Amino acid sequence: MTENVGEIPSGEKEFETLTRRMREIIEFPEITEEEFEKMLRSASRGYGGSLPHRTYSLCPESRRVVPAVVWEKDGMVWITKKCPEGMITDLYYEDVELYYRFSKWKFEEKKLFSANVENTGANCPFDCGLCPRHRSHTSLLNIVLTNRCNLNCWYCFFYAREGEPIYEPILEQIRMMLRNAKKEHPIGANAVQFTGGEPTLRDDLIEIIKIAKEEGYDHVQLNTDGIRLAFEPELVKKIREAGVNTLYLSYDGMTPQTNWKNHWEIPLIFENVRKAGGPGIVLVPTLIRNVNDHEAGAIINFGLNHLDIVRGVNFQPISLVGRVPKKERQRFRITIAGAIKKIEEQTNGVIAREDWYPIPIAGHIARFFEVFTGKKYYMTSHFACGAATYVFLDKEEKKAIPLPRFIDVEGFVEFLLEKAEEIEKARFKGLAKLKAIGETVFLKFKQFYDEKYAPKGLDVLGLIKNAFMYGNYDALGKFHTRTLFLGMMHFMDEYNYDVERVERCVIHYAMPDGRIVPFCTFNVIPEIYRDKVQRQFSYSWEEWKKLHPDWDYAKDKYVRTKEFVEKMKKSELYRKTYIDIENYFAR
Repeated sequence: MTENVGEIPSGEKEFETLTRRMREIIEFPEITEEEFEKMLRSASRGYGGSLPHRTYSLCPESRRVVPAVVWEKDGMVWITKKCPEGMITDLYYEDVELYYRFSKWKFEEKKLFSANVENTGANCPFDCGLCPRHRSHTSLLNIVLTNRCNLNCWYCFFYAREGEPIYEPILEQIRMMLRNAKKEHPIGANAVQFTGGEPTLRDDLIEIIKIAKEEGYDHVQLNTDGIRLAFEPELVKKIREAGVNTLYLSYDGMTPQTNWKNHWEIPLIFENVRKAGGPGIVLVPTLIRNVNDHEAGAIINFGLNHLDIVRGVNFQPISLVGRVPKKERQRFRITIAGAIKKIEEQTNGVIAREDWYPIPIAGHIARFFEVFTGKKYYMTSHFACGAATYVFLDKEEKKAIPLPRFIDVEGFVEFLLEKAEEIEKARFKGLAKLKAIGETVFLKFKQFYDEKYAPKGLDVLGLIKNAFMYGNYDALGKFHTRTLFLGMMHFMDEYNYDVERVERCVIHYAMPDGRIVPFCTFNVIPEIYRDKVQRQFSYSWEEWKKLHPDWDYAKDKYVRTKEFVEKMKKSELYRKTYIDIENYFAR
């Protein structure tokens, strides 16, 4: 896909080098069948119950759904199940205190009243589509545009190898998938991510983006490695003009070894985004223990240095899909809690464990917006699925300040919930009473705000008030342009699978057969979902070549030359991107 010639950067050599010396090995505890059965009998039931807690999980080999126990030992949380292939234990959460703090914010309301499959969901996770048992509407809809990719990453579970069928839905199918998600009741999808493979390989990408906007999607996100965007500045401009709000940009580390995918191309991508005036960038590191977890803090610092275009960093602890031996899981497994701990260490405590909150806390905030504005939107994901915080940059003092350091988040959320109840009671007392309660909320907001610790030279209070007052996409956008969002989303695999989590999944895939499927069934059980349906709707290798006579598999693949690397090393652009930057976490 470029005129460069050389070695394809698959990362396998770098991976071999990086993992030659292990920094950490997680020792999994062993329990007997008798101990497991005893724990199972005494375990709590119901979402968010105390540990030990009974749930259901998936056996890697037999694919059976079996009872499982989430339990605590030595300050860590584990999940154990008895499978036909034997007892299997894996790491669930690396901090039991954080687990309990996050569980406090679980959001239990079932707000999904529509389902597009007829079964009852009794066989979850094998009845997805969405089924009547699912508890969450689609917060982010994923649509796979192609399984072609210009890279060959060793840990990727989804790209077409040479000779394999090509999956590439036509425009009519894409429009149908977008419409299906809009039909969810009472809340239709409003955000879509186009993914792959590598979606920028589609020649009709601009038309696809326009279709999403035509179908009423306010937020359009492009999940990409950015390779084409580095060398085609005009394409960056076109996707921005067509309506892409966010580039969900793969970015796995600060060095060519940890980020073999696009380390050398990132300066060009950033330059082209700046020239085009957007879209905003979210850096997406796949976090792997003993591979790149030692750079988590540096990645955040990198984002803060490019805050004019970088809107966030969203870490994804690796999902070990496929058959993975216990030894390998002990080497590579990291959870949200483990990542948060490393970030605290690597930022010298600037971003601490206490600064993070689970995603469902947004559901409690949304409850206030529903009664105040009538707009429905819920974040009903499982409390163990994700975590987030915001970091502001004080440019005067050259330091980063997490939002919870100067805002009493918990006090404010509890206050909003109290006001939500007041508003519900006042609905029958007229608009004047309702408006008065709303004004009280914003007047009292200051009591949760500590100006002493807030970043200087930035009207944070005004930004937050504006976002709360209007609650629309533009207001939220202005808030995000002045701060760095930090997120975590840990997608499951066969070993840490928790059916309670899947029932509450908010990130879904649309499929061309009309179904909408949670992320952690689509990718973890590919023989039923991803691979099966895409085989049904794919072109054989021969069919694809007949339809595209000028296409060549090798032309899709990006090839990087030594000459290009040497040129980048010596460039002012590379220096400005990586070297001449501030360290906001220095002591």
